[in-house]
Amino acid sequence: MAKKKNKGPRASVSAESFGTFNKKADFKPRIVPKSEEATETILDKIKNVFMFSGLDEKELRIVVDAMEERSCFKKEVVIKEGDDGDCLYVVGSGTLSCTKIFKGDTEPTILKHYEPGEAFGELALLYNCPRAATIFSDGESTLFGLDRNTFNHIVKDAAIRKREKYEGFMKQVPLLEEMDDYERSQISEAFKDAKFSAGQQIIKEGDEGKEMFFLVEGEAFATKAIEEGKPAQEVKSYKTGDYFGELALLRGEPRAANVMARTECTCVTLDRHAFKRMLGPLDEILKRNQDLYIKYKKD
Repeated sequence: MAKKKNKGPRASVSAESFGTFNKKADFKPRIVPKSEEATETILDKIKNVFMFSGLDEKELRIVVDAMEERSCFKKEVVIKEGDDGDCLYVVGSGTLSCTKIFKGDTEPTILKHYEPGEAFGELALLYNCPRAATIFSDGESTLFGLDRNTFNHIVKDAAIRKREKYEGFMKQVPLLEEMDDYERSQISEAFKDAKFSAGQQIIKEGDEGKEMFFLVEGEAFATKAIEEGKPAQEVKSYKTGDYFGELALLRGEPRAANVMARTECTCVTLDRHAFKRMLGPLDEILKRNQDLYIKYKKD
């Protein structure tokens, strides 16, 4: 508890406690009867969900067995901001919209849309806190729900470690530091690790832009041929917390420069789909920090 306090206050948030009346050893896997076809469908949907990526085959099977199918009608509210939460959902079919009312606003802001294979509702389970946003079905949809008990005993520890690893880094990134905890947690879900050795090319000028990069550790630099027929020259350097490769995703144009690893580099990436889904519209995030927005436009 003392270690947690040193990190600063977190209002109405606490980890799930285990004691005499809530022992992990007492856990008995929940089994919701379902067909083999339904089981395979759920496995297919959750295989790319980040919080399940560290589970072994046995643990995945426990999660799938515990999941219960839910059908939603158009505009049905699945979770409501401020409510207590006891279930995580994975989208099986259809899409859902996520909205949140920010401080000082009276109307909700649309944060993102959830598509098949994506999960939501985990924050209330991870941190034992109220729902951070409202999510409703755009049309008819199918969800697979995972109960709090199974989540706590099978998924929670690995999910917290991965989320905290990325969230700590994102607080060092000027573009992302003004986001609230909910937005930051959503982006961390889409991150993928990428490592490069010193001298290795990360981005090649003229290539199609499929992902953007955030530099976690190391140094990199950009080069560009300023004059035709002459060697490319260094035009920009990157350090921990910097990002690059986003312009090709925003503009839909080929890479405008080369990026090379000056030292051994550790990066996290967002692919084109996740970039548009997690950061879009980008102006909605940047407008809360006008200085960064102006600098971004100039760059």
